[in-house]
Amino acid sequence: MYTAENWPIAAKMNFGNRTHDGVKMNDADISEWRECFQQIVDLGFTAYDPIDDWIELANLSETRFAEFKNLAQEMDLECPAISIGRRSIVDVENGERNLDFVHRTIERAAELGAEIVDIGFMQALTPAQEKALWFWLEPGHVDDPELRGLAIERVRELADHGASLGVSLSLEMYEDTFIGTPDEAVHFVEDVDRANVGLNPDIGNLVRLHRPMPRGEEMYSRVLPYSNFWHIKNYLRDEDPATGSYMSAPIPLKFGIINYRTVIREAVRLGYSGVFQVEHYGSDWLGVGAMNRDYIREVLSSALR
Repeated sequence: MYTAENWPIAAKMNFGNRTHDGVKMNDADISEWRECFQQIVDLGFTAYDPIDDWIELANLSETRFAEFKNLAQEMDLECPAISIGRRSIVDVENGERNLDFVHRTIERAAELGAEIVDIGFMQALTPAQEKALWFWLEPGHVDDPELRGLAIERVRELADHGASLGVSLSLEMYEDTFIGTPDEAVHFVEDVDRANVGLNPDIGNLVRLHRPMPRGEEMYSRVLPYSNFWHIKNYLRDEDPATGSYMSAPIPLKFGIINYRTVIREAVRLGYSGVFQVEHYGSDWLGVGAMNRDYIREVLSSALR
């Protein structure tokens, strides 16, 4: 078991996929990668999640990947998990290409010593979502129930590949996908039936929605026993039954609608031992991430006594 001090809490590398000069991060000079890493080091992070909307590790050449790996090691940064965003493996147009991308990411994860590759079934934002203040204010992709069987088949394929390399899969909860509610997520993982497949209980993705929603703590109680990785974030949420209006906005873990002191303690009680990845939208996302990391360690220190 980890201690509160050494529990892996990764910074989400949310720097975007292009430099200030418009160069794609995959093609950027190593100094650009160093600058991003230096920012998280300056805030006390020792772990990072190289999400694919920053750098597509699977698409780096062997030479460039070696540069990346050596740079992270030089800066004493560990990579406990890699998250893959809007690359659904059952996307009607790009599913097979995305499946191949995840396979290659699993191989890179093993080389970096990452224990988790995180995937989901969310797809590209719609034009309306891209224009909105917050993308979740507009309706997005909805999974086709007819593709659920293919989704399970492909997750099993990826899981078996990961198992051969010591890498597990985590499935990110996201609205209107096959794992868009706690019950759907649990049933999906049970149907996949692989020991190295668990859930990323990203309940923050749900409590921000402008629609009726169970309490965050209630949803967590259903999925925590199946969880092996955690995108952890919080939101303000208000709803007015009289008018049917909703409001939500990102906020540090300590101040949002979900009581994470209660939730994290319950996760520890249930045996959760996975990586945390601190995620925040808007404002100083990296500074808030550092605040959230410190808050998690504070809660863990009490919970582990």
